[in-house]
Amino acid sequence: MKQLKHALLIVGILFSSYSIGQVGPVLSKEEAIEETLSNNFGIEIAGNDLEIADNNQGILNSGYLPRLTGNAGANYNVEDQEVVLRDGSENNVEGAETERYNASLNLNYTLFDGLGRWYTYKRLKEEYNLTELQVRQTIETTTLQLFSVYYEVARITENVAVLKQTYNNTRDRLTRAEYSFEYGQVNKLEVLNAEVDLVTDSINLMNARQQLRNTKRDLTVVLNSDLDRNFEVDTTVSFIGELQLENFVRTADTNNVRLLQAQKNISITNYDYKASRSIFLPTIGLSGSYGWNQGNFPVTSFATSSTTTGYSAGVSLTWNLFDGGSGITNVKNLRIQQDSQELLLQQITLEVNRDIANAQGNYENLLEVFRLQEQNVTTAQNNYDRSQERYKLGQITSVELRQAQINLLNAKTNKNLAKYEAKLAELELLQLTGQLLNVDF
Repeated sequence: MKQLKHALLIVGILFSSYSIGQVGPVLSKEEAIEETLSNNFGIEIAGNDLEIADNNQGILNSGYLPRLTGNAGANYNVEDQEVVLRDGSENNVEGAETERYNASLNLNYTLFDGLGRWYTYKRLKEEYNLTELQVRQTIETTTLQLFSVYYEVARITENVAVLKQTYNNTRDRLTRAEYSFEYGQVNKLEVLNAEVDLVTDSINLMNARQQLRNTKRDLTVVLNSDLDRNFEVDTTVSFIGELQLENFVRTADTNNVRLLQAQKNISITNYDYKASRSIFLPTIGLSGSYGWNQGNFPVTSFATSSTTTGYSAGVSLTWNLFDGGSGITNVKNLRIQQDSQELLLQQITLEVNRDIANAQGNYENLLEVFRLQEQNVTTAQNNYDRSQERYKLGQITSVELRQAQINLLNAKTNKNLAKYEAKLAELELLQLTGQLLNVDF
């Protein structure tokens, strides 16, 4: 008996020291979002992809700028030469040296390529827009993941408070039972039941606190923060009004990120198809150069040296009349891909509408469950309060009081679960309607 009381006293001291020493600053929802956007690895990688897409859509990757190249060279030859002149005389030179030097700047510019680069440039713009949508999808998914863990921390935090209150109530009951036993008002069974219940409540509280520490570490991973960071979370939850939510659902077809991505893919395929048709048109190019050439020749040559400098320019027209059929095949395949993208958009539209209908139904159901659980807590609290009064008067046993206590504990923890499940269902619905990043949490 004394050992059990000593163990329970130690547990109580540990609970008290934990609750005093572990309280940290409150990490608000806004701060959690800000940290996630700044530090989350997935979002940073998505941001890098967006930078790459931005580089690809720039003028330097458009094909509209000319090509400028510089060339330089030198040649040195040593030859034995036998030269027969027109008058019949011969000239033999052993080790005749010839030196040639050249340098030039060459400019090439495609004036017209059948509009291929124009449509390619527009495709790159659409690919950048698509990458923006992919970044937005990453942010939405990460935000939903953040709040899944954040609200789990909040739920367990509230459960810990409920379990702590249950533990305190049981401890008070044990104290009363011990006094009553000393004065002969109750038998030993009342004390033993209270001790067993207190151990059970102690274990439940210890497990919940360990679960809370683990879940907080899960949250720091999403935040890319210190694993041992000490903080509390905001346990207040507010729901969006019904009218506002209905408006979000009605406009989901213009805001859902999956639908927007499918539409961008159609645009990209269309531009690819139009660019591929450039094979049916000629290519017109401009070229120009500025060059310098110098040569030093042996005595067998008509000139001992020569130097030339000057400009040159030209226009070229290239028309690939037939490339073996690969170009035509590519055009046909891209036309089929256009049809496939249109079909894919129809499929995604159907899936998104289904997902929104399911998410809306789940949210409304869970919200109603939460309201019922709130009423259940009120009922269970009243039942427990009356049971305590009857227990003090000796009208019910400790077992009946314990059952009322367990009913109250279950009602409160079920209410906490229902509250956060309803909120997460609302966030999932907001994500599907494309409004997750446009509302206050």
